[in-house]
Amino acid sequence: MTFLALDIGNTRLKWAHYASPLPGAELLAQGAEFLENIDKLGEGIWSTLPPPTHILGCVVAGDAIKRRVEQQLELWDVTPQWVVSSDAEAGMTNGYDHPSRLGADRWVAMIGAYHRMQAQGAPRPMVVVMVGTAVTVEAVSPQGRFLGGFILPGHGIMLRALESGTAGLHVPTGEVCPFPTNTSDALTSGGTYAIAGAVECMVQHVRTHCGEEPLCIMTGGAGWKMAPSMTRPFELVDNLIFDGLLTIAERRFAPR
Repeated sequence: MTFLALDIGNTRLKWAHYASPLPGAELLAQGAEFLENIDKLGEGIWSTLPPPTHILGCVVAGDAIKRRVEQQLELWDVTPQWVVSSDAEAGMTNGYDHPSRLGADRWVAMIGAYHRMQAQGAPRPMVVVMVGTAVTVEAVSPQGRFLGGFILPGHGIMLRALESGTAGLHVPTGEVCPFPTNTSDALTSGGTYAIAGAVECMVQHVRTHCGEEPLCIMTGGAGWKMAPSMTRPFELVDNLIFDGLLTIAERRFAPR
């Protein structure tokens, strides 16, 4: 009863093949492809995998990308399911004004973070940060209610906006430092501390609203770049979306 989890972001498709649709299941294989290369998956690496019994994914890249992925999945006689944000799932409650409009990746990551928090002991509020093409900063109550969140541009979008909107400004790679003395470091530090400042603002909001210090969890492809510049301790989790997909899959697919 193997399980294939799919996380289709704005830049890459990440996949993980598990021995079962259960949290903590053995990871059999995993990989990632840039979206321009996904048409090779069916005849490439996926053709070497044992056929999954169930497939569950979340997609933010749009319907056209989802259709291309579904074409690659036709090598198996399995209909994929796609997570759509809802009023409630897996113990989480969605406080968005229009719950179905919340990005599926945000919803799944919060579900993964919520169950991770529960496994650690007493319930606590959380701030959940995903650092990718865009950055999201979510607030979750101790009872698992999504309170709201920020969306801001990731490093790449910030730097490209500056380059395209400022005459003569080019964006080489710089270092993050407290007092930048060259343009490269100033750009890299500015983007990094802008994200860190948004996160710190949300931490303060959650502390005031819930009356206690939140558990802070960070994930996403660029999370490791941000972690050293944060103003407070963060738990860095590589595959929080996969954790969320496994939690949802347990409820949808595992035998009772």
